[in-house]
Amino acid sequence: MKRKKHTSGDDEAQVDMTPMLDIVFIMLIFFIVTTSFVKEKGLGVNRPEDNQNQNQNPSQALSIRIDADGVIQMNGREVDIRRVIANVQTYLANTPTTSAAIQAHEDTEHGIVVEVMNQAKIAGIEQVSVLVKKD
Repeated sequence: MKRKKHTSGDDEAQVDMTPMLDIVFIMLIFFIVTTSFVKEKGLGVNRPEDNQNQNQNPSQALSIRIDADGVIQMNGREVDIRRVIANVQTYLANTPTTSAAIQAHEDTEHGIVVEVMNQAKIAGIEQVSVLVKKD
């Protein structure tokens, strides 16, 4: 058997990578296990309950219409903007309801719609919905 002579070219050192890979996998498992997941903060959504008040009939809601010229009609009768509170209170005295629907034309000034909403709230309406009527 011949013996091989060691030359300077054969003296290259090789590193065994197996222990290093084992350590990397152990660290990976450690970080995965110890990571705490933080719940992100966001906006809360108020969803209506399933058992809403079934006694209120949708036809009992106060109907307010505003046309393109700013003319206000409550239940088919023309009303001045300064008399909305009084008319809403009269309606509430005759028909107990907590909601109103304002149907505004798309060309109506926004200030009139907001003023009618505010007056309805002052008069005692709790829920005001706004609908936009397009031609």
